[in-house]
Amino acid sequence: MRALLSLPLSLPFAESAEHAEKILGLPAWIWQLANLTLFLAVLVYFVARPLTNAFRARQEAVEKALAEAREKRAEAAGFESQIHERMAKLEREVVEIRRQGAADGESVRNALDERAREEADRIRKDSEEEITRRVAAAKAELQQVAAGLMASTAREIVAREITDEDRRRLLADGVERLKEAR
Repeated sequence: MRALLSLPLSLPFAESAEHAEKILGLPAWIWQLANLTLFLAVLVYFVARPLTNAFRARQEAVEKALAEAREKRAEAAGFESQIHERMAKLEREVVEIRRQGAADGESVRNALDERAREEADRIRKDSEEEITRRVAAAKAELQQVAAGLMASTAREIVAREITDEDRRRLLADGVERLKEAR
């Protein structure tokens, strides 16, 4: 590496230091300055302007995309607030439906309870009437049986105890009563 640093630097286009100092009568540094200025002008014209235009177009596209993103964000925030409002409304409706359902259920239960009480009262009343009818029928049947037993017992007693003369007197009394009844 030291060997490379010790070598003298020489420019291939400059033959000598005297000759390199003037070109067409002007000092070399003026030509170098003019060359640099021309290079920079060409560079600006062919590279910087298109790059500036490209960067400007890109900046405008980014700004446009940013504005669209802001609009979409604002729109999304609006949608979010609408969704929150709808959700709150739905929750209120669900609460109202549940409350109404509970109230309807309570009224249906009360109506069913009332109908059941009425039905129980009707069945109790019908049962009492049926019991009263059956008791009355049983009493009537019992009276008929008792009357039949009493009549048969009385016939037996009368048949044993009655004489021919008692029969004649009873027959005469019966005929007499019929005459009076007319």
